[in-house]
Amino acid sequence: MQETQLEAMSEDQVLEFAGACAETARRAEVDLLRAAYHWALAHPADRLDPATSARPGRGRPRQWGGEGTPEVGEFAAAELGVRIGRSPYAASRLIADALDLHHRHPQLWARVRAGEVRASYARHVCARTRDLTREQAAYVDAAVAESADGRIPWSRFEALVDAKVAQADPETAQAREERAAKARFAKKLRGEAHGMASLLVRADVATVNALDAAIIAFANRLSNSVPEATDDERRVLAVLLLVCGRSGLRDAEVPGVEQVPEVADLLPEVVLYVHTYAGDDREGVARVEGHGPVTEAWVRRVLGPTARFRIQPVLDLAGQAPVDAYEIPDRHRQAVHLMTPADTFPYASCTERTMQLDHTVPFHRGGASGLGNYGPMTIRHHRIKTHGRGWQVRQPFPGIYVWRDPHGAFYLVDHTGTRRLPASRDTAARLDQVA
Repeated sequence: MQETQLEAMSEDQVLEFAGACAETARRAEVDLLRAAYHWALAHPADRLDPATSARPGRGRPRQWGGEGTPEVGEFAAAELGVRIGRSPYAASRLIADALDLHHRHPQLWARVRAGEVRASYARHVCARTRDLTREQAAYVDAAVAESADGRIPWSRFEALVDAKVAQADPETAQAREERAAKARFAKKLRGEAHGMASLLVRADVATVNALDAAIIAFANRLSNSVPEATDDERRVLAVLLLVCGRSGLRDAEVPGVEQVPEVADLLPEVVLYVHTYAGDDREGVARVEGHGPVTEAWVRRVLGPTARFRIQPVLDLAGQAPVDAYEIPDRHRQAVHLMTPADTFPYASCTERTMQLDHTVPFHRGGASGLGNYGPMTIRHHRIKTHGRGWQVRQPFPGIYVWRDPHGAFYLVDHTGTRRLPASRDTAARLDQVA
């Protein structure tokens, strides 16, 4: 295979070449799905002789796709697999996804064929909805087709699909939560060596968050007693303190243990942000920040008996007045998180509340400290925007971000994710006007 010579290319040409490679790979994935579908059509179940297929070891009809897809001859996957360098199992999954896209996810398949959705995103939806009915799969198809074009990164797309699957079949989602609730344990793992061992704790997210918060609080209080210890080492000592009290630390010969308060004085307050949605046509699913979708029944069962709730409606975002200071008040941070819950750098994935709030127009250049001039970003992306070569961003409307990279490409970032914009003089002029 002849390689394209890149040494003589300019930076812009290398980027164009990389983009063309990515597009070729995306098109090839679509064509592979098309080939798998037609291979399945060429090997229908009625092509098998019922008398022969009933014998031991013979190929049988298989419904690899979900409800509403046709059966396929079992051995067809092996022939396809070896030709594309995959196992029979992997080939059967490819056929299943191709059948599901045609028969259960028409909106996704239309966008895949148009080159608007990556095959990997569509195949993930197929795998997660395979046990749903055809009607339920269609509900998920309609709910995620718009966001499946890569505008949101993979981690956020997974969470979106999980939420829509739970909304499509809340009874099954609740049953899975109830089964999972029975799988609680705290046990020592096997297979460790060199004098080390591991303890694994599995419980509901509220309990684990409470444990994690307590461990962090205890570890922070130990920083003065054992300043030479690493953060991880202090966390291990914090677990010992949490389980055994101060006597456990004495047994571990921790210097300065007498200055460590009693456990009861160190317990922190744990806050879980639970989002519920009124007016949805399929209610019953909530979202726990940092975890993902849960049923409202889970909220009542797990949090209801012990948690204290503060019900807070969506803030009046338009009523957030600017402040004449660089420091950003808490009310602004809360409003920005509700309006823009994810990192505003193109294709970024972080949704943590601990992100920095960047002034889109820098404060020292007259940028206001108010909604319409904030953008949450991780430290790394904030540094790229502030100190990177040639990055520009404008916020023509609150929560709408238009980026220009150092090579002149434009990206629109909003609550739905990231989309590449066509580069033109008009786009550049409008971006400069907003500045």
